[in-house]
Amino acid sequence: MNNANDTTKQDDASLIRLVQNGDERAFVQLMRRYKDPITSFAYRFLGNYDDAVDVAQETFVRLHKYSATYTGDVKFNTWLYTIASNLAKTELSKFWRKNSIAFSRLESTEDEIEWEIADEHYMPDARVDSTTIAKHVQAALLKISPSYREAVILRDVQQLAYEEIAEVMNLEIGTVKSRINRGRQQLQLLLKPMYDEMFSD
Repeated sequence: MNNANDTTKQDDASLIRLVQNGDERAFVQLMRRYKDPITSFAYRFLGNYDDAVDVAQETFVRLHKYSATYTGDVKFNTWLYTIASNLAKTELSKFWRKNSIAFSRLESTEDEIEWEIADEHYMPDARVDSTTIAKHVQAALLKISPSYREAVILRDVQQLAYEEIAEVMNLEIGTVKSRINRGRQQLQLLLKPMYDEMFSD
C-alpha cells in the first residue's frame, strides 16, 4: 500500500491537513488515535464514565466541524486537549449548577459521527484501574481542586509536556509547575492513610 494513502502511518499534522481538505479517513484515524486518551482525561477529571464519553464525543464533533480553525500554531494534540478541557470544565460547571439546589436542601447534533466506544468496564488504563490503589487515586483526584486536578492529569496521566499543558490551560509554565506540585502534595496527603495501612505490619 502506498504510504501516502495509509493514514495509520501519517503524523497528526499531516492528518489534520487532510481533514481540512475533507478526507474522512484521516478524521477517523485521528479519532482512533485520540479516542482513548481523551476519554481517559475526561474520566479522570470528571469521575463519571458517561460524562467522559459525552465529552470525548463532543470533542471529536468539534474537531470535525471546526478543523479549519486549526492553524498549526500549536501541536495538534495540544489543540485537541484544549477543546476537551474546555468541554470537561463546562460539564463540571453544569453538574454543580444542577446539583446546587439539591445539595442546599440536603438532597445528537445534526452532524452525527459513528462512535464506537469500548465497554464501560474497559478504560484505556483498565489494568491499573482494576486495582484498589487506582480506585483510591481516582477518588483522591476528585477531592483536589479542579485546577490542580487538570494539571496533574495532563502531566502524570496523559504525559503532556509542561509547554503543552501551559497551552491547554492558558497559563505560564511556572504557574503550571506550581499547580502540578500543589496537586501532587494534596494527593500525597489524601493517599497517605492508604499507604500507611498497606505498608504497616
